[in-house]
Amino acid sequence: MSRAILAIDQGTTSSRCLVLGPDLSILGAAQQEFAQHYPASGRVEHDPEDLWRTVLETARAAMAKAGVTAVDIAAIGIANQRETVIVWERASGRAIHPAIVWQDRRTADICTQLKQAGAEPEITARTGLLLDPYFSGTKVKWLLDHVPGARDKAERGELAFGTVDSYLLFRLSKGRAHRTDATNASRTLLFNIHTQQWDAELCRALGVPLAMLPEVMDCAAAFGEADAEWFGKAVPVLGMAGDQQAALIGQACFEPGTMKSTYGTGCFALLNTGDRPVVSKARLLTTVAYRLAGKTTYALEGSIFVAGAAVQWLRDGLGIIGSAAEATERAARADPAQPVYLVPAFVGLGAPHWDSSARAALHGMTRNTGPNELARAALESVGYQTADLIDAIRRDGGLDGNVSLRVDGGMTASDWTMQFLADILPATVERPAMLETTALGAGYLAGWTAGLYPEPTAFGGTRAIDRVFKPQMAEDERTLKLAGWRDAVRRTLADR
Repeated sequence: MSRAILAIDQGTTSSRCLVLGPDLSILGAAQQEFAQHYPASGRVEHDPEDLWRTVLETARAAMAKAGVTAVDIAAIGIANQRETVIVWERASGRAIHPAIVWQDRRTADICTQLKQAGAEPEITARTGLLLDPYFSGTKVKWLLDHVPGARDKAERGELAFGTVDSYLLFRLSKGRAHRTDATNASRTLLFNIHTQQWDAELCRALGVPLAMLPEVMDCAAAFGEADAEWFGKAVPVLGMAGDQQAALIGQACFEPGTMKSTYGTGCFALLNTGDRPVVSKARLLTTVAYRLAGKTTYALEGSIFVAGAAVQWLRDGLGIIGSAAEATERAARADPAQPVYLVPAFVGLGAPHWDSSARAALHGMTRNTGPNELARAALESVGYQTADLIDAIRRDGGLDGNVSLRVDGGMTASDWTMQFLADILPATVERPAMLETTALGAGYLAGWTAGLYPEPTAFGGTRAIDRVFKPQMAEDERTLKLAGWRDAVRRTLADR
């Protein structure tokens, strides 16, 4: 009997695969980074072949490290970078253009035109989203308008659209399955989160033919099979969720009021709101948390575009650190008398500002400012942005009393950063023993469907905590720091 799960976590800067055992332990893991392409200011692209190649290679490597073959794999689960768009030929599987990444801002003018036409209120009412280049729908429109012949082919049903999950499933199944799940569909501007169906009127408004769209499934479902060519035996794909929702599941946030925040390339905080889609008054997103057995659970989400990417900028852009760990070391040595603020609007500002034209700025620098102060500003910016999200969630009535935040993602390995986060919110910050919560969530969905893992409530009982960070900062210091941050954001927005 197959007793292992292959969990695919296809992220913004790397692809990672885990083999999970029957007790949800990691039997094998592999990861590969891939190239980021910036063809023009505000544009971010991936080569779809890089995504496919690194997923396939890391899956095989993880299985080899675990000492398993496809015979041992009960199912595959997929988590993916959300909102990133690929359009491909159904007949060949060939993408017609590089993938347009969620960070890409090229469709800002399309969003502005739709807003000026008065379309945003109805789009928000149906999708829970705001009109922003972040989401998939305007990216698809751009591709159909700019790739020669694409619109005609799409109208004839010759092209397929998908977020990365759908593209990977199509490639794994050799074109036999064109499906997605409700969480990924809910990030496209084309999916009605109330009817749980593609919305024909929204598709017409954005010029996206319904014929391009994948079938929408529950998060735990029979999506298709990975062809025997890839792993030596056909393996069913039984779980799928966008990376942030997968992390919510991996953190066992199954009860209304539970919240997680993932610190990867960006930062995404999701609050489970149960079977009720809460309409935000503070410019947060209303989204699908997960859909299981036909029942939809909703979430409020705050999206920050730059978190770990600020550390990458220190390393690759400025060259002042050699690793993420060095950023923490430098931040700890920074001069406390030099309050420097980085507003990391490299690709605009997300929630709660949603300003796609804002650009990054450093405030408070002096002649004595050096690499240590810049490193501290980059790490602190993550805490400040999270504080803005928590404030917005409070205004929406989603949080009462003391806040407990379940965290995951690469940045959570930094004790310094997590302590600052607890201090500035202020909140209790729980770091789990299992940091691979995105892959864990995808793997759990597949394993539960396969009958290998327990029901969600029982799964939540298996969650182990590595460390709890509690606020230690004095209230007057916190107030002063937050005032400086908000002034920096105000100045950054005013500089446009």
